[in-house]
Amino acid sequence: MLDGAVVWMNARGNTEQWGTTPFSTSPRMVELVHRYMTENAAFLAEADGTPVGAVVLDNGPNPQMPIEPAGEPERYVRLLVSDRRYAGRGIGAALLAHAAEETRRAGVELLRVDCWAGGGGELVAFYERQGFTPTEPFLSGAWPGQVLARRVGAPRADSGRKE
Repeated sequence: MLDGAVVWMNARGNTEQWGTTPFSTSPRMVELVHRYMTENAAFLAEADGTPVGAVVLDNGPNPQMPIEPAGEPERYVRLLVSDRRYAGRGIGAALLAHAAEETRRAGVELLRVDCWAGGGGELVAFYERQGFTPTEPFLSGAWPGQVLARRVGAPRADSGRKE
């Protein structure tokens, strides 16, 4: 999915967000994805048994990024990707809704994410449509980023009761 996303972005003239090198050919990126999938809470979306999207949640931002922890318990979207062959079918939105529910279920009220803020802000706008509010912009080298936050509320006290 990540390699396909790089090809898809590059075909549309976006070579800045994730670069031009397929993730699977970069040992650093292979290791990063492996760590994300084994050390964090990873969730896959499937269509007819085929993975079509993934979201990875952690307890805070990547410590190698210039982003401060929230100062309160949080869940942090470390990765969100969907198979571009399924673009426009709401996979990213569904995965973010699942991330919000997992955050709520953990008794945490804050869900944050960071994303590429270049290209006219289309990705920031996507997260805003999913209920996130931009908080602080940042630069990672020359890469423009934006942190966004969403309050998901605490789980209801009766959420586990059977009627």
